[in-house]
Amino acid sequence: MTSTDLLLLFEYNRWANQRVLKSVARLSPEQFLRELHNSFPSVRDTLCHIMAVEWIWTARCRGNAPPTLWKAEEFPVFEALRVRWSEVEREQAEFLSGLRDDQLTALVKYRDTSAGDRVLPMGQALQHVVNHSTYHRGQVTTMLRQLGAIPQATDLALFYRIKSKQESP
Repeated sequence: MTSTDLLLLFEYNRWANQRVLKSVARLSPEQFLRELHNSFPSVRDTLCHIMAVEWIWTARCRGNAPPTLWKAEEFPVFEALRVRWSEVEREQAEFLSGLRDDQLTALVKYRDTSAGDRVLPMGQALQHVVNHSTYHRGQVTTMLRQLGAIPQATDLALFYRIKSKQESP
């Protein structure tokens, strides 16, 4: 994995996140907060988890390890979450744009929010971020369907086809 590969992977991640947020924006405030008994109780809570994990890993890779993730209650409405997420994406893109290939093997030392001290090479940590977000976006897709909403596809292959102009957005 090179820094160029990671830039493309995170471009996909932002694209997929934006597609999910576009679908979620159509929910009522009640649907956004409704308990659906998933890994996290609601669409809001699941999205907050995705966003907070993307934020904490960017901070960890920069050498700053915040001790906790944000709490979903800090985002009582969708717009508050969307505004914070745009800040996270901006910080993340700024960090990634300055990343060099030789930095990807540097060890990221951090305290896991539940399991104690850990270490990962930066390249692997960043791959984990995208994989983690993909996993939880899938949960949001299921939750959207439970709420009667229509989610947008976020497949990596679709992203590549759209990017190469084989398919329209």
